[in-house]
Amino acid sequence: MINQLTPQHRHKPSLPPGQRIYAIGDIHGRLDLLIRCYELIEKDHRSRHNAEPTLIHLGDYVDRGPDSKGIIDCFLDNPLPDFKKIWLKGNHEEHLLKYCKDKDYADIWFKNGAIETLKSYGVQPEPITGNQASDIDLHNKFLSALPFEHTRFFWSLETRFEVGDYFFAHAGIHPDIALIDQKDVDLMWIRTRFLQSTKDFGKIIIHGHTITEEADIQSNRIGIDTGAYYSGRLTCLALEGTEHRLLTARVNQSQMPAR
Repeated sequence: MINQLTPQHRHKPSLPPGQRIYAIGDIHGRLDLLIRCYELIEKDHRSRHNAEPTLIHLGDYVDRGPDSKGIIDCFLDNPLPDFKKIWLKGNHEEHLLKYCKDKDYADIWFKNGAIETLKSYGVQPEPITGNQASDIDLHNKFLSALPFEHTRFFWSLETRFEVGDYFFAHAGIHPDIALIDQKDVDLMWIRTRFLQSTKDFGKIIIHGHTITEEADIQSNRIGIDTGAYYSGRLTCLALEGTEHRLLTARVNQSQMPAR
């Protein structure tokens, strides 16, 4: 149960009756953990009374981990077919899209996990040299390797979702701006200003983006990025009525990719 409520709340945050939400934190190319997480979700859902299930992914599907392409292939294969699905855009999907539009964005993206993403699409990454011909060649190779369905998926991503007393975004919200007026740049990128705020936002913000060892449960927000790409733990938050519970997909240390 969420019991750390600010005085402004007159009731415990809740979902509408008959709905169940599963929100998954940052995946970063860890297909093994995603598959395990889906298994946990399906088992949890089947073990409970009937409810309309919604699966929400909070963004950062690509980069850093070993199988970004496999993550998107998995999404497009429609796992958990009876679930409504919401995919939000993280800052790493924004990195990828900016590189698709502008080869000169490579220097920024390559510092943030792009090498692993290119490898997963069968493109051998090369250092960004500033050589016009080689950088254009690498850019073209990636665009050619990126399936049309994947491109369409990345461009289709939303930056927010609301249901009941909950607001979902990849990074969080700007604490001084009403929810309806939030800007995409904050929803995908904000960190310190949001994390340090004790304001009542009107809804509980469910987010990823900032890594914590365990789920970060505060009075006005719940963070569920537990660093899957290096920790071997992918966290899912299940919401129903006024309750929440955590599902954690794990792998053995020996199965983890090098950080």
